[in-house]
Amino acid sequence: MASVLYFKQMQLPLIKREHFILRPWDPMDAPALVKHANNPRVAANLRDGFPYPYTPGDAKRWLEMVGNNREDVILAIEVHGEAVGGIGLHGMKDVYRYNGEIGYWLSETYWGKGIMSEAVAAMVNFAFEQTQWLRLFACIYENNPSSMRVLEKNGFKPEAIHRRAVMKGGKLLDEHLFALLKDQWSPSSSGASSSSSD
Repeated sequence: MASVLYFKQMQLPLIKREHFILRPWDPMDAPALVKHANNPRVAANLRDGFPYPYTPGDAKRWLEMVGNNREDVILAIEVHGEAVGGIGLHGMKDVYRYNGEIGYWLSETYWGKGIMSEAVAAMVNFAFEQTQWLRLFACIYENNPSSMRVLEKNGFKPEAIHRRAVMKGGKLLDEHLFALLKDQWSPSSSGASSSSSD
């Protein structure tokens, strides 16, 4: 319960970098969300709660959920004034309350440009500087080596392979668990401003 109470009192950050901004989602992001999320190659790497096709109704429901969520840190990735992806930190409960799960996605238009590696670095900095979490982790499907490289660039280490743990697209896949401990973390040297807003 402690982690839930902590986030109810915390403001979502606004994190500015040279090529993008991490900011809270807004209901006005719905058209951009549909535009960039409605892609089977994006959905293939995510849990089934991120559907394909991605409809305006899906966007409306998700933005309402995010707007009411005060337990997690869920931000849009904005490029050129448009929300083109998302990144989030989701707190665990009970005996796992010092763990946060990081998840992210990005429009295929912006793949391979280094945006996600820098966005993950910014969120790791925020997590370890501004929250109680001592360990961050992510679960990546076996057929997504690009996402594994993003984590490794940010100091995450492979901890386990959950064999045939995921049913996605009609196939059983291995899931790779990566984690980063606060006491093994070095702050990102990416030097742009960070501030808070509601």
